[in-house]
Amino acid sequence: METLAETKTYLNYINGAWQQSLSKQLLTSKNPANIEEIVGNVQDSTREDLDEAVAAAKQAQKLWKKLSGAERGNYLFKVAQILEDNLEDVAETMTREMGKTFAEAKGETARGVAILRYYAGEGMRKTGDVIPSSDPSALMFSKRVPLGVVGVITPWNFPVAIPIWKSAPALIYGNTVVLKPATEAAVTAAKVVECFHQAGVPLGVINLITGRGSVIGQGLAEHKDVHAVTFTGSNKVGNQIGKTVAERGGKYQLEMGGKNPLLVADDCDLDLAVDAAISGGLQSTGQKCTCSSRVIIQSGVYEAFKEKLLEKVKAIKVGNGLNPDTWMGPCASEEQFNTVKYYIKKGLEEGADLIFGGDVPNSEIHDQGYYVNPAIFENVTS
Repeated sequence: METLAETKTYLNYINGAWQQSLSKQLLTSKNPANIEEIVGNVQDSTREDLDEAVAAAKQAQKLWKKLSGAERGNYLFKVAQILEDNLEDVAETMTREMGKTFAEAKGETARGVAILRYYAGEGMRKTGDVIPSSDPSALMFSKRVPLGVVGVITPWNFPVAIPIWKSAPALIYGNTVVLKPATEAAVTAAKVVECFHQAGVPLGVINLITGRGSVIGQGLAEHKDVHAVTFTGSNKVGNQIGKTVAERGGKYQLEMGGKNPLLVADDCDLDLAVDAAISGGLQSTGQKCTCSSRVIIQSGVYEAFKEKLLEKVKAIKVGNGLNPDTWMGPCASEEQFNTVKYYIKKGLEEGADLIFGGDVPNSEIHDQGYYVNPAIFENVTS
């Protein structure tokens, strides 16, 4: 076990410099596969830290917006290359910090590289339209202009892809960014921001502030100099963020939880349907808003589908995501672990039949982390 003194501490990134929070307090990120291991410490930031980051972003935006789209795109191309060069290190950090398998983490990091390159290319695309006018001497046109400072609030389940797919479009169109990642994935976020730093992105264009959602997330929503906020997370928090930003006339975008159904028809390719149910429902330990957590099956194939599904789910290996034979890692945190157990208990109390899993694996390895076997219910009411 690493001691606190041996554990690396990651700083906020404000105006091109790594710096300690004014609070001098830290939050700890633990490995959910082995809770004895501390992945890193991050800053428990204050509103004053946030004010400094927003001020830096506001000042930097004056020059950033004056660059051509091609110039801004060149910076993103550089970031993409640096991230690709460090892909395995970033992916391993992701697996250690929030538990998804190393294969999934590498795939997500590669997706982050692709997103950066896509939006870098957007810098060469048109930024408006010429509109026909009834007056032949008039020139009517629309032009896309940046908003200003964009607050980016991201979750732990996709700690590379989501910060990038929110930040890259904001940046390429001339906005500056203040990123607040989930604490459970803040070390991974710091490594992503380090790629921007190494690429020489101008000071203040992207800033990283770690801390509690009630302080930094809410602070971004309330801040008069944050012109837009993009949020991915829970319905409860998202609704609060949207309401707060709207009340002060800001713009906001929300991506929140879902309960998505997979429909299985009588004439389906049964093996493909079963694979889709497992991939959609259980990859990333089922911890994503796009998860197909419900399966609605026509009666003609119900029993055959269930038989094949149970056979394949029973073969899933649950374990540490860094082990190459692991298919499903742990829950991302103790809070998520308790939430999963709560919903399994609730399903039983509501009268559904638990026909497989839902229990905590019993072994020395599994005792070290937040593991739950995949659960399958049937006879479930709406």
